[in-house]
This record gives sequence, structure tokens and C-alpha cells, in this order.
Amino acid sequence: MILDRFRLDGRVAIVTGAGKGIGRGIAIGFAEAGADVVCAARTAADVEATATDIRALGKRALAVPTDVLEPAARVQLVEATLAEFGRVDVLVNNAGGTGPRPALATSEAFFETALRFNVTQAFALSQLVVPKMVESAGAGAIVNISSRSSDMVQTAFAAYAAGKAALNQMTRNTAAEWAPKVRVNAISVGGVDTDALKVVLQNDAMREQFERGTPMGRPGTTEDIACAALYLASEASSWVTGKIFQVDGGTEAPAISVPVPAL
Repeated sequence: MILDRFRLDGRVAIVTGAGKGIGRGIAIGFAEAGADVVCAARTAADVEATATDIRALGKRALAVPTDVLEPAARVQLVEATLAEFGRVDVLVNNAGGTGPRPALATSEAFFETALRFNVTQAFALSQLVVPKMVESAGAGAIVNISSRSSDMVQTAFAAYAAGKAALNQMTRNTAAEWAPKVRVNAISVGGVDTDALKVVLQNDAMREQFERGTPMGRPGTTEDIACAALYLASEASSWVTGKIFQVDGGTEAPAISVPVPAL
């Protein structure tokens, strides 16, 4: 049956940023598709809550409080996964994000942190996980969570956009190196109904502008992104690697812009 190719039975997935929002949605979705899930994020209570919900679905879950910017924490995450489950099949590099800031108000430190948080840590964690995927499972899949900010001109997001654009190119390059054993793809996400978008969605005028600027007429949901991630993590996409999938409600320009001071 073709639907069987979307199943993750017997697979173990690490999801970073799994405490809230898109990461939590992906972790729950993977469990519903049969995976055991390692939930990683900085806040212990958040990842434990996600793990508890996964266990309620009858799947195994491990909550690992993790600051992905810390090298030792990344090593500990991979070691804890292998100690608990003995294998790793899927890595979702979801942790990331940088708030808006006008370019002239963006310090060098802020810009460099944006790069570290949105691409460097994902690269470093992938480096750790890929050999373990091959050793323990024979193959694997990586899904990087990117943003449409990576390829659309958007005011106040120079640092964030640079980080996500770099993540896209890192995805393409590592996919070429690690094929055919490990597939690497990314999801370029549009405006999704998470805490990061609440400032827009809780303001009637801004929400109306956002919805008018989105061809599908609504913000995305975490489940919309989880469905795409499931495709890319499962055997359904076994002939797909090095691709950036846009899941964005059809937007080709920013649905809403952040105002910045004129020169």
C-alpha cells in the first residue's frame, strides 16, 4: 500500500526545538506515524510535556533538555539517543529563529549569533548524527526547517534571512556529499500560527493584511509543516534529496512587512 511508505514504524527521530510550535507539531506527527522520538529544546518542562503526549500515543519518547548552541549539549543529545534507543534514523533541525531588527541596528554580534543559531548548529549536529545513522540504521534522513525569508526580500530580517539562506545551501551541499545513504532536504516555511506570529495574528488589522497577502487566505498550522516533514523523513520521499520545499500558503512576496526607519 502506498500509505505504508509514509509510516515511520521502528524508526527513531531526533527533533530539535521540540518543546513548542513547529518542532512540537513535527514530534507529535512523527509519533502518530509510528516513530519513537527524542525531544530536544532548552526548556525541560516543554520537552517533557511533548514527550508525555507522545507516550500517550503509545510510542517511546525521550526528553533531552538541549541548548543546540553548545557543542557539549549536542554531543550529549546524540549519546542519550543511542543509549536509549540504540539507533537514529531521522534528524529534524528545527531549532532556530531570530527576531526582526533593522539592518543599521543589527550589531555584528547579533548577526553572527543569527548565523550560529540558524545554520551553524544544524550543520554541527548533522555532522554528529550522520555517521551514527549509517552505523546504527544503515541510512537516514535529515529535515532542516528553513524559512521563506531565505529567498524573499523582507525588511528587518537581514540577519535571519542570511542564516536561513545559508541553511538552504548547506542542505543542498551536504545532500550531494551524503547521498545515497543519508538524504537531506529542507522545508522553507511561510507564516505559521505559532508564538512568533502572535503579534500579527492577535491584531485584527495586521491579521487581515496577512491573510489578504497569503493566497490560501490563512496562516499555516504546525500540522501543515509536520505533514511535509513526514514526507521528507519517510520512504515516501526515497528518491528526493537536496531539495527545498516551500510550504507557505502560496506566498511569493511577504504577506506583511516590518517597518524600518528611512535613511
